[in-house]
Amino acid sequence: MTTSLIIGSIFGGLLALVAVFAAGYLVRKSFAERLIRTAESKAREMLVTAKRESEDVLKRADRESKQSILNAQRDFDDKFAQTRRDLENLQKVLKNKEDSLEQKGVQAEKKEREALFKLQEALQKEKALFDKERSLDKLLEEERLALSRVSSLDPEHAREEYLRRMEIELRGEAGKLVREIESKAREEADDKARKILSLAMQRFAAPHAIESTVTVVTLPSEEMKGRIIGKDGRNIKTFETLTGVDLVIDETPGAVVLSAFDGVRREVARLALEELLKDGRIQPARIEEVVQKTKRNMENVLKEEGEKALAQANLTNVHPEVVKLLGRLRFRSSYGQNVLDHSLEVASLLNVIAGEMGIDPVLARRAGLLHDLGKAVSADVEGPHALIGGELARRYGEPPDVVHGIEAHHEDIEMQSVWPMLVQAADALSAARPGARRETLDNYVKRLTALEEIADRHPGVEKSYAIQGGREVRVIVKPDSVPEQGLPALAREISKKIQENLRFPGQIKVIVIRETRVEDVAK
Repeated sequence: MTTSLIIGSIFGGLLALVAVFAAGYLVRKSFAERLIRTAESKAREMLVTAKRESEDVLKRADRESKQSILNAQRDFDDKFAQTRRDLENLQKVLKNKEDSLEQKGVQAEKKEREALFKLQEALQKEKALFDKERSLDKLLEEERLALSRVSSLDPEHAREEYLRRMEIELRGEAGKLVREIESKAREEADDKARKILSLAMQRFAAPHAIESTVTVVTLPSEEMKGRIIGKDGRNIKTFETLTGVDLVIDETPGAVVLSAFDGVRREVARLALEELLKDGRIQPARIEEVVQKTKRNMENVLKEEGEKALAQANLTNVHPEVVKLLGRLRFRSSYGQNVLDHSLEVASLLNVIAGEMGIDPVLARRAGLLHDLGKAVSADVEGPHALIGGELARRYGEPPDVVHGIEAHHEDIEMQSVWPMLVQAADALSAARPGARRETLDNYVKRLTALEEIADRHPGVEKSYAIQGGREVRVIVKPDSVPEQGLPALAREISKKIQENLRFPGQIKVIVIRETRVEDVAK
């Protein structure tokens, strides 16, 4: 019973399993058929859609191709029309050029005819001049023979007399022509120069000459003189040896005098002496210590003075060594005029002149400020200070125009540009203004004597006088030796000799006087 039940159960289970599989198969087949029908439907729809889109694409491509063809045709027509217009314009230009060439050919033929006509006129004039020259030679020969007969002179003496007369006449004509040309040129140049220099002078004012070669140091008491001298003069000897300055102690109450031509040394000595007076310890070791310290500090003082000058001249990019050299000029004087003040004055004058002439004012101020740079080392280096200054400027990278303006402003070398001329003019203006410089009596007398000697050496000069402080020379000539027509040439020659042989600030006027006196006595 149990086995039959088990077999029945197994058989029932198998039937149930077969029924489940059959039912699943049928469901799956139904689902698959439904999916196939759906896919077929979508495929038909996609085919229709693709067919419709392809037709749209074909239609659109057809329209675009037609539009492209139309655009290409339109561009071709435009380019063809533009090319045609260009060709027409080119034809017009060529026609105009042909017409112009024809006109120029006509003008050239006309000018050629005019040139031939002028050539014929020139040949005729040349022939006429040749005839006149022969006629003039004939007349001159006749005059020479007539002069020989009248004066009972032989032909050689007559010829010399005639040449002398001709020389006098020609000199007179030449002198007249020279006077006219010089007068016109001088008027034009003087008007322009007066305008420029007057503007420069109006815009600048500078102090009078006050510098000297001595410095007075005030003492707190008279007993300090003895302490400065020291035992057996040891203190004063040490001080003078270390500073290179003469310390003059005389009977002047409450003061001693420092004497030296080198302003830097004199300034070092003054500062060192004032420091010693404040400290009160005056002995050789202390003197040496203070002097050495003052010399080191003096480098800073020189730099500060140079920087002040550059700031006043509104200049930058200057080598540090040049700055120190400018500072040394603060303690250097020339004819009583402080060299640094003079350099600043020249820089200011050149700034105005450059502005009026339309040239670079920065280069002008630079050349003016550095034009006497060589004086800072001229005591240690041989040669003219202008050439020394030019070499220093070149060494420390100054512009070529500035270098040439420095080294040529005293004509130690040939001037090759306008810069040394401008520096020379401003330098002379600064030096020649009233109160700018002092001159020793010996130098003053020597200059006046030299002026008169230069004028007296010329033939026909009777006497010359230097007046107006040596700024004017009046030359009296012998009326029998110097004709009136020769006066301009003589004045010019004397001026040239003065320029070649003398160095002087400003200008010197040369006046030549020819006077004829006739005396008679009534009885």
